[in-house]
Amino acid sequence: MPDAGDPQRDVVVVTGASSGIGWETARAFAARGCRVVAVARREERLEELLAGLRDVAPGSFYLAGDLGERAFAEHVVDEAVRRLGRLDVLVNNAAVPCHKPLYDITADEAERVMRTNFFSCMWTTLAAIPSMRRAGGGHVVNVSSFATKVVPTYETMYAASKFAMNGFTEGLWNDLAGSGIHAHLIHPGPIDTEIWSKLERPSGFKGRRYPPRIVADAILHAIDRGIDEMVVPRRNPMLMLGRLTRLLAPRLARAGAARLDPVAPPGD
Repeated sequence: MPDAGDPQRDVVVVTGASSGIGWETARAFAARGCRVVAVARREERLEELLAGLRDVAPGSFYLAGDLGERAFAEHVVDEAVRRLGRLDVLVNNAAVPCHKPLYDITADEAERVMRTNFFSCMWTTLAAIPSMRRAGGGHVVNVSSFATKVVPTYETMYAASKFAMNGFTEGLWNDLAGSGIHAHLIHPGPIDTEIWSKLERPSGFKGRRYPPRIVADAILHAIDRGIDEMVVPRRNPMLMLGRLTRLLAPRLARAGAARLDPVAPPGD
């Protein structure tokens, strides 16, 4: 993590910053004295966030727009560098849910999910790498999902978009070796965010939901300690059992997911 006391090493872009994980991540970096560029679609929420950041992180600003559009995604990085002179940390957190039967998903919906959840991450990262290389290094943090470890029922497209992010990030580990640019992959489990209220149909998950601040803390921890990949929460027994079952008995893992959220027959 760049030294927050050095004004030349403290520029952070956080996408999906209007609520939940992005909101808490922006606040966590600002608390360290970093200048934060908060990005999301809801301008009124970004204004509220920035009102609480400017005293502790002067120079912070927001950009409102749709990261599913390539021009805006690239503009975010270009504007951060133009206004603040550099970019040290890019947190790709923006995502949209898609919790619905596969039979009901249109090609347009699938493309929308991929554009926001994966392509925006790819676009911003590719735009950020040249600036980070010129500066001698940086950090790219991609916020994926535990749904890529054990895919829940009705999460086919959401999981696919996050699997794409995983593969892209793992490729960065190799391709950026020696550049000073470090890529980090974060897999949140059940986090208490707005995404639950935006699902097309109720989720079958009834367990504990964790506060989004633990993901923000994990992002900082991963950067500080040079950790490539983390599941959050780190020692949750349910998540640990799910991962183990998926590795050793994948059919049993699928059966468990089906019992949690049974699939309705086509046409129901």
